[in-house]
Amino acid sequence: MFTGLIERVGVVRKFNQTGEFYSLTIEAENFSGELNIGQSVSVSGACLTVTGNDSRSFEVEMMRETFKRTWFSKNLRAGTRVNLERALRLTDRLDGHLVLGHVDGIAELREIRGTDTKEAVFIPEDKNLLRGIVNKGSVCIDGVSLTVISAGGKSFSVGLIPATLAATTLGGLKAGSIINLETDILGKYIERLAGFSKEKESESDSGRGDYLVSLLSL
Repeated sequence: MFTGLIERVGVVRKFNQTGEFYSLTIEAENFSGELNIGQSVSVSGACLTVTGNDSRSFEVEMMRETFKRTWFSKNLRAGTRVNLERALRLTDRLDGHLVLGHVDGIAELREIRGTDTKEAVFIPEDKNLLRGIVNKGSVCIDGVSLTVISAGGKSFSVGLIPATLAATTLGGLKAGSIINLETDILGKYIERLAGFSKEKESESDSGRGDYLVSLLSL
């Protein structure tokens, strides 16, 4: 689990596929040496497992599902810059929001408005993801915890302050850029539980109807 507060921007040095797995070597001085094999690390919003490291770089692996669901399948190559965050400790402050590192899908940057503080408008590839995005709520873009300014039927927008633009890869975004998107986990659980409640109500109503039909047929 993560907070969406980026610790470091790394650079992909190697990218290979071996069977069903993809491996990355990421250069990140003053970050890589803090990792241990088997730990989780957020790479532009995707939770990946560390398989090796030294003082300058580290290696991670990802499954085909992660590769397909993220922009990694479109733009990942040697030289790509990625946002990095180590896993949250229970004693840490939760300065961002609860981020699982399980990317829901991708979205395209439609436009950026403003000068210093900017408003970026995104269109998710899967429009159903907009159900989990609400005004003034939280959303994770390429691993960065951001506040939603507005959410409509086809798009949503977030605020980007100069500090965020300077410290993450979001400073390089332009119209047409593709980002990894993770909606708020709290909203997902609420939607899931609400769905179960409706199913139970429907089953209950159906059961009562069958009972009445049985009585009328006597």
